[in-house]
Parts: sequence; C-alpha cells; structure tokens
Amino acid sequence: MQLAAAKVTRLHAKRSAWLLGAIALCTNLACASSDANDGGSSAGAGATPAVGGAAGHAGSGVAGSAPLAGASNAGGPSVAGASSGGAGSGGTAGASVAGGFGVGGVGGSTGGVSNRGGSGGAATGGSTSAGASTGGGSSAGSSGFDPCPASGDCKVLPLGDSITFGTPTNNGGYRVELFTKAVADNLHLTFVGSQSNGPAMVSGKPFPKGNEGYPGITTANLDSQHVKGTALKDMPNIILLHIGTNNVSQANAASDLEKIVDDLVAAAPNSLLAVASIIPLPNASSAVDKYNAGIPALVEKKATAGKHVIFVDQFKDFPTSELTDGVHPTDAKGYPRMGDKWYAAIKPYLH
Repeated sequence: MQLAAAKVTRLHAKRSAWLLGAIALCTNLACASSDANDGGSSAGAGATPAVGGAAGHAGSGVAGSAPLAGASNAGGPSVAGASSGGAGSGGTAGASVAGGFGVGGVGGSTGGVSNRGGSGGAATGGSTSAGASTGGGSSAGSSGFDPCPASGDCKVLPLGDSITFGTPTNNGGYRVELFTKAVADNLHLTFVGSQSNGPAMVSGKPFPKGNEGYPGITTANLDSQHVKGTALKDMPNIILLHIGTNNVSQANAASDLEKIVDDLVAAAPNSLLAVASIIPLPNASSAVDKYNAGIPALVEKKATAGKHVIFVDQFKDFPTSELTDGVHPTDAKGYPRMGDKWYAAIKPYLH
C-alpha cells in the first residue's frame, strides 16, 4: 500500500514537471514571438532614427508607418538645407524601409536644388527687370535710338532763359555739374550755342562754354528769335529745354511751349529733345504747378507720334532754399542739382 502511494506520488511529480516544462516552453515561445514583433517594430523604427529617433518610435506600432514618417522627415530637412547624411544612414539600415528613406532623402535634396535654382532664376529675372528699367529710364534708349556719334563729342545744346545761362554768377550754371559727371564717367560731350559763359577749366579739361540761354526771355520770344534763328546752327545731337519762368503766369505759356517743341523736332528730327518742368518760383507757385502739370502729357503725345522727346522733372524735390533770389539756383547746390538730373536723363545716349 505504501509502495503504491509512492508510485502515485512520483507519477504526479513527473506530470507536474512536464506541465511546468510545457508552460515554460509556451512562455518562451510567447517571448520569442513578442521579441520578433518588437524586432519588426525596431526594424521599422531603425531607419527612422537616422533622421530623428523620436519620429521613428512614434510609428513603431506598425512597421510601415515608420518609413512613411521617416521619408517625410527626410524630405523636410533636405529642403531646409540639412545634410543628406540622415537619408544615407536610413538607406544602409537595409530592406524596403531604407529604400523609402533613400527616395525621401533624394526627393528632398532635389527639392533643395530646385529651390536654389528658382532663387537664381528670380535673381536673374530681377537683374533683367532692372536692366529694362535702366534702359527705359531714358525712354527712347530702349528703342535703339542713338543721337550721338559713335566717336567724338556729342553736341549738347542748353536752351532757355537766364537759368540756362547761369545767372546771377554767370559761372556756367548747371552745365558745370553736367560736364563734371560726364568726364568722371569717361563719356564725351560738348556744349554748343551762340552764347558763351562759364569757367575756363572743369575737371582738368577745357570747359565748353557754348549755350543758348537768354536772361529775361519768354516762351514766345525764344521760339521766334532763337529756335528759328541761331539755336540750331550747330545742329546739336541733344537739346536741353528749360523755359517758361519769365512768363509762366501768361495764358499762352503752355501753347508757346508746344510750338517750341514742334519747331525743334521739325528742324532737328534726328536729335533728342529733353523737355524739363521748370524749377520752383515762390512768387508764382500756383502758375508753376499748372504749367508743369501739362508738360508730361505734352511729351507723351509727341513721343507717341514718333518724335524723340523725353521729359525731365527739374521741379520735383527742388527746395526753394537752393534759390539765390527766389528765381535762380545757387552755385553750391541748386545748379548742381539741375546738372545731376540732366545728366541722369541723357547719360544712356552718351558714348
């Protein structure tokens, strides 16, 4: 009886050992299965840390999620200018995940290159616009009109009243600054006209004193006495017209100006005519405003008709503090200001 009981006890012990073994085996298999799943997740996330570990782990639930997130991340930093080393690391992680990463990285890189190319294109376009603007700054310059000779001096006719002559000091007026700028840029011009006024030398060169500036002259008299007389005897290449100050309050001033323009372009069809708004005249400011307001439209009408006429705004930004007597510019600032504006207008035509 005792022997039978001992056998039963040993049998139960063996069964228990077997069950424990089976349970242990199942436990080990479950762990292996769990490890395999985690391993898959790790493999999926493994490529992701090449760009950013956090992003990779975020997609660890589904192995496919990590590469998609990773590819997106790879593209992002590439465009932003990050190195493509991250994409390369993902590539070497192996399997299809790396492939996804590689494509993402290349795509990002390509996008970055495209962006740089776009910037370059925009910059080039900007330069072109600037070029067009510069060329168009002198209106006819962009059309190929070239009034000045290819070599030698371009003949420039200063035409107008005492402001053109250089009153009150009679020291060359705006022509000194205009000549100075041309010499500095190695561009060639000379002034022509039956009048003579100015210094002997400017910028180390003999100063051309010619001009057609007549103190006190009106628009009507300038046309009848000089435009149809002495003004065009040298047939200038460029004409600088500033007239109207002495009779700006008269009703016929605007119509006289148009007649001067018509007579000049008829007599010198191959010359460039630059028509200026007149500088401020404090004692007749409203009349000046009205007179000046019509000049751009006049110039546009003639240019549209095929005439070589441009507008130069001598009035804008001219302070009355730069007038010596309420009429004439100062030699120190007023006349140089006028010279600068004339030069900017005709520079594209000089050689």
